[in-house]
Amino acid sequence: MSAPASPPEGGAGAPGVLRRLEAAIAARKGADPAVSHTAALLARGPGKCAEKFGEEAVEAIVAAAAGDRANLVYESADVLYHMLVMLAARDVALDEVLAELARREGVSGVAEKAARKPR
Repeated sequence: MSAPASPPEGGAGAPGVLRRLEAAIAARKGADPAVSHTAALLARGPGKCAEKFGEEAVEAIVAAAAGDRANLVYESADVLYHMLVMLAARDVALDEVLAELARREGVSGVAEKAARKPR
């Protein structure tokens, strides 16, 4: 396994990159779909944003199953982007997702699942 890539300049690693990407997506919410790919995705509605996220997730799964590390990295970046677009389409902030992850920290997976309310 190779060493992880260094964080990009001007960023604080993953959280900084994701927050900047979230801000860029939010800024394009009302943009012209003819000039912004993100605006075009958002204009198609939350259902289409979710569908696109699913397509990208499947591509990452295929890359992982094939053992194609470079493609897995590439497709995973698409997954993160499309997840943020999907969240924006439903007005869910990245901080809400991060708060849920923080809430789960240190909780046993078995205990956490047992404590879940049935849906």
